[in-house]
Amino acid sequence: MSKLVVLNLGRGDLRRGFPSVTVQLWEEGNPIAMQFTGSLPPASSLWQLYRRWQLLYQLLYEALYPSLGWRKYVNKEDEEIEIDEDDVTNISSVDFINLCDDLSQGINTWLKSEAFRNIDQKLRTTLAPDEEIRVILATEDEEVKRLPWHLWDLFEDYQSSIVGISAAEIERVKPLSKKPGDKLRILAIIGNSEGIDVQKDRAILEQLPGAETVFLVEPQRQELDKWLWDKQGWDILFFAGHGSTQTDGETGRIHINKTDCLTVPQLKNALKAAIARGLRLAIFNSCDGLSLARNLASLQIPQMIVMREPVPDLVAQEFLKHFLAAFADGESFYLAVREAQDRLQGLENEFPCASWLPVMCQNPSEAPLVWQKPIVAPKRKSSPNRRILRIAFQVSLIVTALIIAMRSLGILQSSELKSFDYVMRSRPYEAQDQRILVVGITEADVRTQSAKERGGASLSDKTLALVVRKLEQFEPRAIGLDIYRENPVSADYASLAKTMQNSDRFFAICKTSEDDKNPGIPPPPEVSVQRQGFSDVLTDPDGVIRRQLLAMAPALPCLTDKSFSFRLASRYLADFGIIPQLNPEKNFQLGNVVFKNLESNSGGYHGIDNLGHQVLLNWRSSPAIAPQVTLKQVLNNELTPDLLRDRIVIIGTTAESYHDYWSTPYSAQKMPYQPMSGIVVQAHMVSQILSAVLDRRPLLSVLPKWGEVIWIWCWSIGGGMIAWYFRSPLHLGIAIACGLAILYGVCLYILIQGIWIPLVPSALVFLACSVIVAVYTKNWGVESRK
Repeated sequence: MSKLVVLNLGRGDLRRGFPSVTVQLWEEGNPIAMQFTGSLPPASSLWQLYRRWQLLYQLLYEALYPSLGWRKYVNKEDEEIEIDEDDVTNISSVDFINLCDDLSQGINTWLKSEAFRNIDQKLRTTLAPDEEIRVILATEDEEVKRLPWHLWDLFEDYQSSIVGISAAEIERVKPLSKKPGDKLRILAIIGNSEGIDVQKDRAILEQLPGAETVFLVEPQRQELDKWLWDKQGWDILFFAGHGSTQTDGETGRIHINKTDCLTVPQLKNALKAAIARGLRLAIFNSCDGLSLARNLASLQIPQMIVMREPVPDLVAQEFLKHFLAAFADGESFYLAVREAQDRLQGLENEFPCASWLPVMCQNPSEAPLVWQKPIVAPKRKSSPNRRILRIAFQVSLIVTALIIAMRSLGILQSSELKSFDYVMRSRPYEAQDQRILVVGITEADVRTQSAKERGGASLSDKTLALVVRKLEQFEPRAIGLDIYRENPVSADYASLAKTMQNSDRFFAICKTSEDDKNPGIPPPPEVSVQRQGFSDVLTDPDGVIRRQLLAMAPALPCLTDKSFSFRLASRYLADFGIIPQLNPEKNFQLGNVVFKNLESNSGGYHGIDNLGHQVLLNWRSSPAIAPQVTLKQVLNNELTPDLLRDRIVIIGTTAESYHDYWSTPYSAQKMPYQPMSGIVVQAHMVSQILSAVLDRRPLLSVLPKWGEVIWIWCWSIGGGMIAWYFRSPLHLGIAIACGLAILYGVCLYILIQGIWIPLVPSALVFLACSVIVAVYTKNWGVESRK
């Protein structure tokens, strides 16, 4: 049950006392249930004690938090009052706390006086501890209004009670009726915020359920006046910024922007119109609020919450957050204020007397404001949320269509390929492929051979004959010579020529003709076509190898139709009875694995030359694709049977002077990766085929076009949804960052599984839709209230 106690002090002041104090007890808005009287003796020392507390409060906060910059906004009257020099130089938190205790003790001693005892006893015998109790102090004495009445131990004993101040003479203003379920309308003025942070106040208001808020940021006087006259009316007026008192010490003012400040009399007509149209509550998160309350009380506004002294940002924000959270959750207005005041006590280690600062001002003839939760009516007209959802859906379609169009024109190809490389490099490491051995010919190996015998090549006939003989004794499954040898073997090395002619394990390379300037390189004449493979590789426009060419139509002087890597892998798999075949779709099939040909517009590619049998190259994520030795180690008999038996041995040049180096996804950035030698590239290609067939390591594929469109569109919708759900810029920014991180993680995981899904287009639509919907939500939310 709710009780209202109006404590009318009548005429008098702290110097002369209050000879006639009347208490009226109301019960849930019914006529007076009880009335009794008493008096209060003079207590001039209380005012001096409070003024000392007030000045030391300001000095303490200036000493603790000089960056708050209150000095330029403090009451001019305070600056003229002298205070002992020792108070300035020796003030400490302990001294201030002792002063707070003295003030609390002084107030309770005064209220326990014999003349007031009758009132105190009757209140305690009439009121129940579990009742919601409002104590309204009605007086015209401004000094008494400033005293911290919440220190009266009555409020300690009655935890659901709260004190407010009121003018002695009041009248009731009948506002326009409000329909049940209507949203509360809040006019939020963000004034001059120099040196203070008002953005958190704004964020708190933006997240309120069941409220429509219009923000005026540093408005001009004409703009503020226009909004106060709004015909729809307002329920709550909120101000955050600097406040001060004029030199007369009685007129409060608010600094609405960096150059202008206004007093209540200057807004009198507009405020009266707003009150008549339903304004029930004014909240001023500013300094010197009691001066504003005095001026506003004459306009008979029902409720006000002000700050009695300069208030730190965190204290003001915490009070606002806790009050609005409790109020919007169904607590009564008064219990919400009391709860928010009490919770400020937790900040008093850092901000002394924080819980003293909020003051409630009340017109006792007015019923309290109630936070009405909106009633959802069954009507066809779209609600703001549904409208925003519909807009988010429409925006997602438009943005997705634009990005797909850009993608189909090849505008995004470069960025998609770069993102593909980055995701490739992010995969976890894999073990080396132990089925392959790389024999690299270094610069030192080249120099140890006779230049005359080499004839400009990296490997002379003599050295090659010796290397092949040493390798064959360990019975490798295949030997691939990744070195061009268009000239016949010298007659002095007939055994080498015989091996090249007859061995089914020896494979060599040739190069097809590209144009007149690049006529190609024929294969060694001793090697049959069935053991020849072209060495041609496919590079993208940026010079990076991302595709593998398995086969193509023969072109002079290279008459083979299979690649070098495909020949070596096929020879290795033949021992398992696995023979390459073309399926009805003209794709190579080895065992159960189909190497599906790449289309010209596969994945992030646009209009590439897809002639021949091409597949995406799933590079092995390993610091070294396979074990590697040098020519010197082979010649020095440092090889073991375990290193060679049943392996594919690839012989090639790693010497930089022969310029057989290529850019790959692992060398697309200069550091720490470097261009990859041709022999290692060939090893990667052989490993891809063997691993796909024997180890079920996934080949890279792409989604069908309709699948890519749906994937991109889903992320477009996701961007719109988070912008609809998260209204705070900070929360939206965090959600966008988390969304992009999730997108990247999903793309990485699916690439490891063998599917290249669009990353850049998805990120673009996600960002675009979230920004567009966020901007629309903000602007539409303001325009819909005009």
